[in-house]
Amino acid sequence: MIVAKNAFEQWVTRCGTASGVTGYSPLELLILHLIDYISRPKRMADICFALKIEDTHLVSYALKKLAKGGFVESFRQGKDTVFVNTPQGAILVSTYRDVRKQVLSRAFQSLTKGTVNLEEMADTMRAFASVYEQAARNVEFHDYESD
Repeated sequence: MIVAKNAFEQWVTRCGTASGVTGYSPLELLILHLIDYISRPKRMADICFALKIEDTHLVSYALKKLAKGGFVESFRQGKDTVFVNTPQGAILVSTYRDVRKQVLSRAFQSLTKGTVNLEEMADTMRAFASVYEQAARNVEFHDYESD
């Protein structure tokens, strides 16, 4: 899992570079991509929940950096501050998707010879994530010093 996480983050950074942007962390690029998802404004809480991030400061810093770079903007919607991609951010996400399709999708097809359904693989990965989330909740309530 650790190696897969690190390889994924390396991919995200290099895909971002291939899309024309440097100096952004994998988290920042993933947040930009998530904001574009389903094309509706996202609250910071929505972003944290979707990416399973407990430290809101990480997301806050990323949003500020993305805004400073001209990729996202914020506005008030009722009591909430919401974030949307700017046209420049939408272009970056679109370019990122094109690079991903050309490189990553082709690599998966080549690796699996078309025998692996990527949707099924994603479902399996979500199941693994659920196991880790449940284990994380359980470990908080167990005193390991007394065992």
